[in-house]
Amino acid sequence: MQIRYAVSTMVFWWRENNLSFEQECQFLRSLGFGVELWPNIKGQDECRYQRRNWPRLAGATEGMLVAMCGRRDRPTLQQWAEQIECAKIFDANIVTDLQNLRIPIGPTTDNCDFAADIIKLADDSNVKLCLETGPLPALKQIGEKFESIRYCLDTGYANLDPAYSFKQYIDGLAERLVHLHLTDNYGQTDDHEPPGLRGGISRENWNYLLETLSKYDNEVIGTLEMCPCTPSVMIRQASEFLFDQLSWPNRPEHQPDYTQPIYNPT
Repeated sequence: MQIRYAVSTMVFWWRENNLSFEQECQFLRSLGFGVELWPNIKGQDECRYQRRNWPRLAGATEGMLVAMCGRRDRPTLQQWAEQIECAKIFDANIVTDLQNLRIPIGPTTDNCDFAADIIKLADDSNVKLCLETGPLPALKQIGEKFESIRYCLDTGYANLDPAYSFKQYIDGLAERLVHLHLTDNYGQTDDHEPPGLRGGISRENWNYLLETLSKYDNEVIGTLEMCPCTPSVMIRQASEFLFDQLSWPNRPEHQPDYTQPIYNPT
């Protein structure tokens, strides 16, 4: 297993504005992280993945690991094609879910014609679609139906499912798992706290996740997906837990050109 790390632009939720994107990327780059893009700024409808935004995305993320959280507004075939083309430019995974692939959730995942068209578009562009946040049996059925589908394990979601345990999610998805959303909660709601909460996901489960992933030769992106407090605090807390306490590999390193990174979009 090889693992690299990114930070979701969710950490800037409510703090973003139309001029802050470059500063966000510079801040994350200075800490040694890549960036996982959300498709829009909170409260705004414009999608970052529209063609007219590509030059700006390219300039801000130059030299960075880039991943993409797929559109969450039930995108059309044309909108899917646009975001897949965007992902190809940045060599980015797209993390999506059953709803936005228009896959019905039920005893059987039939009527997958729309999803089949999207998956073919992604395959033709050599873009990985990573399926997350859905009932474990449905995720596995789609994986059986479409060979190229990969998985994103959202640790917060897996900690909340009353039907399947955290370890069952890991065992069920690990072989094709190439993306992680690293977040924590107290088992009540998916509030996207930094990993390592006292009373959150147990140390045993975090260790089991890394041990299981280590059995496979996957290239994994681990994204810090958090939103409660300030970005610098969240990233520091998550990093201390993952790298200092759990000894996860390949800790991102501060970049020498940015000795005193500050994020202050206002």
